[in-house]
Formats: sequence, structure tokens, C-alpha cells
Amino acid sequence: DSAGHAPYSLVTGPWFEWADDRLPRTPYHESIIYEAHVKGLTMQHPGVPEELRGTYAGIGHPVVVEHLQKLGVTALELLPVHQFLTDGALREKGLSNYWGYNTIGFFAPHDAYASRPGHQVEEFKAMVRALHQAGIEVILDVVYNHTAEGNHLGPTLSMKGIDNPSYYRVVEDDQQFYMDYTGTGNSLNVRSPHTLQLIMDSLRYWVTEMHVDGFRFDLAATLAREFYDVDKLATFFELVQQDPVVSQVKLIAEPWDVGPGGYQVGGFPPLWTEWNGEYRDVVRDFWRGEPSTLGEFASRITGSSDLYEDNGRRPYASINFVTAHDGFTLNDLVSYEQKHNEANGEDGRDGADDNRSWNCGVEGPTDDPGVIELRACQRRNLLTTLLLSQG
Repeated sequence: DSAGHAPYSLVTGPWFEWADDRLPRTPYHESIIYEAHVKGLTMQHPGVPEELRGTYAGIGHPVVVEHLQKLGVTALELLPVHQFLTDGALREKGLSNYWGYNTIGFFAPHDAYASRPGHQVEEFKAMVRALHQAGIEVILDVVYNHTAEGNHLGPTLSMKGIDNPSYYRVVEDDQQFYMDYTGTGNSLNVRSPHTLQLIMDSLRYWVTEMHVDGFRFDLAATLAREFYDVDKLATFFELVQQDPVVSQVKLIAEPWDVGPGGYQVGGFPPLWTEWNGEYRDVVRDFWRGEPSTLGEFASRITGSSDLYEDNGRRPYASINFVTAHDGFTLNDLVSYEQKHNEANGEDGRDGADDNRSWNCGVEGPTDDPGVIELRACQRRNLLTTLLLSQG
């Protein structure tokens, strides 16, 4: 009897009044993508009713939609909303998984983001409908490279117990252990037709049933590892290309993972766009005064043709960004030269050490008016560069 150890499922009614909802289908070259977390976007907005803060309904509230419209946003890219778990290591420290990159249910919106228990599907759909009415697309950050089932120490909650070697990459000569290209303990087995079917069915579900406009694939290079290397002709890419539903929405790759040869910026097929890590690094270097960066800076702000031209992709294949959920915020970028992750119990072990930042003369908060003004100027420089770049 596994009742005391297994997660429960909740069946909800499929009916929802979409009315005349339609995908905005904003062209890539006209898109301004705003990355946000369901809770982070709504928890402190004074215009959102307290009971709706941190929820899908909070994002769909008129004051949040109006806020996004005033910013000129054309697409809201939500950090993971698939059902996820907090792993044991965090629970032991009394912490929780905030970001959500620990999926256990690829077809279920995360229940903690519902304002009413059991209404997460309905509230997610209502959020999408409200954003579409304002001309704003909804893009989901999806994690199909690993799951919350961890390494050989567990937990065993779903696919491990169904068919472990079909769903996960295991070490061939010792199958109790997992190949880990993701830094999370396991990697999904994209050689398996059952795994590929699971991924494709999930993608189609979120487009057809939930009306989302696209996906940002976390550690997408892992999805191209059928054997060892990243394969540009991987079956996953072929399935996406041929799918009449998935091929019609926005497909954005985080074009790397932590495995050998995993950094694949510029290496994805023509249907795909990519987070341009080269753009991020060069723009940061240029504005902190690194020597000999002007030439590459010019290339990055004009579409990075050196990365995308050879396989016929246009400048919009480059999803330009300066900051994201990983690493420093924009304010951190002009305020610190070293990371200071001191409040989360990790003792500074987490996060990248190479942030290409400049503190403008003082590490951290300061009352110096000259430093404050310089930091404000640097933030404007970085934002203006991003908004004026081709991509």
C-alpha cells in the first residue's frame, strides 16, 4: 500500500468558457518578453487583493495586466508552473523550492499558485484569457530535461517506479546510477519513444487545452543527447518540426546544459530561437569597460550573424537578454563584483562566480551620491542597449 507515500491526483472538470480567445501570435521581431515568477510578480503589488497575491488569478487581475501593458510587454514568460516538489535537501534545512525547476507533473499547473484549492486549472486558463485579451502572449519555462525524482537516493514517486531505464538515462554498466547532464541527479532519456511521447503530449496539451503561446526549454541541450554528445539531428527536434501544433508556437531554447560540449549557442535548428548567452556576456563586459570588446559588442547588438547566419536564421533567432532569473539582477550587476548569497543557508556555494559585473566603486549599498548616480546611469545603459538591439 503506497497511499502514505505517493502524491495524490485531483481530477477537474474540462469545461471552461474561452469565449473568443485567440493566440496573439506576435512576430518574434516585435516581441518584448518579460520573464516573471507567479509569486514574485504579484505578492507585493498593492493593487492585487491580498487573497489573490502569489496566484494565477493575481496575474490575471486587471492591475497586473495594465502594469504589463504600460511596460510595453508583448509576452509574459512564466518560470515553471508545472507541478513541482521541494527536494529533501531543502526541506531538511527548512527551506522551499521557490523557482520550481523540479517537475513531478508535466500536465498539471502547480497547485500552490491557485487562490482556491483544486481550482488551479480554471484559474490558469482565466489568467491566459485575460492576458490574451490585452494582446499579451503566455510563454512557459518548461523543464523536460529532468524530474523531481532525484538520483539513486530517490525519491521514487512516478516514472522511476513505472519503467526507470525507459524514462531516465542510467549508467550502462551500473544501472542503479543516473547520467546527470543537468546537475539535478537525473536526466530524462530522450532515446526512449515513451519519454518522447510524454514530452510531445505535454507540449500539445498546454497549447490546445491551456492556450499557451510558446515554451522556453530549460537546459535544452539535454533534449538533444540521444547518446553522449549533443546531436543537432536529434529525434526530439524532428518530432517538434513535424508536429502540426507544437511547431506553430514560439520555441525558445536555453542552449546549454552542464554536460560535456553542452554550450550550444547558435547550434539549434532553424525553427528555434535561443537565449543568447554570448550577447549577455559581451554587453556586460562592454559596459564595465573590458578592453577589446567594441567589435563583438557591435556584432551582438546587430543580430549576432556569426551565430545564426550559417543555417539561414534571421536576427530574431537571438533572444537577447542582460539579466534573467539566474545570477545577478540588474541592480546587483552594477552594485557587486562578488556574489553575496548569504541569506539562503548555502554559504555562498550556489550561483555562478563569473558575473561580469562592476560595483561602480563600492561593494554593495552606499549613500555616496556619485556612486548612486553612476549606478543609475549604468542601468540605463544596459536597458537601452537591450531595447535597441536587433533580435
